[in-house]
Amino acid sequence: MSFQTSALILSWVAIALLALVVSGLVRQVHTLSAGPARPAEPVGLAPGAAAPGLDLLAAGASGPVLLLFLSADCRTCTGVLAEAARHTGAVTLRALYAGPAPATDQPVSVHGGQAALFERYDAIATPFAVLVDPSGRVVRSEPVGSPAALRTLLDRVATQEAL
Repeated sequence: MSFQTSALILSWVAIALLALVVSGLVRQVHTLSAGPARPAEPVGLAPGAAAPGLDLLAAGASGPVLLLFLSADCRTCTGVLAEAARHTGAVTLRALYAGPAPATDQPVSVHGGQAALFERYDAIATPFAVLVDPSGRVVRSEPVGSPAALRTLLDRVATQEAL
């Protein structure tokens, strides 16, 4: 067998393998573009549920309360807490840690040792925010992935109060 024949056979084998890879990728793209196989499960307490432990966390708060579930080991949580400290709106902010709260000079009220509330609020990841209305009912529960996401949430709350 000559060199040219060997090269031609190897070229055709490579083309066939490439065609198989491309067809597999096309099938994957089609599957992904069809949407999720099952809807995402909601996290946190459902809107309208009573907010547990609020009497201890937000005693004396007259307006809505935003509970921030944070972790001392989470770098994003540090940024979220710093963003919360810059907030000057009518929402009362409380930072909760499952373990001991880190030392901070932020003006936000920080509560350590709140592992039970992490479970009761179904705070599956940190940072996590739960907005509670003045009557003690949950308005929304959602993960907050960045300081910008917290700022957006606080802006939405301020806009809803203005209505």
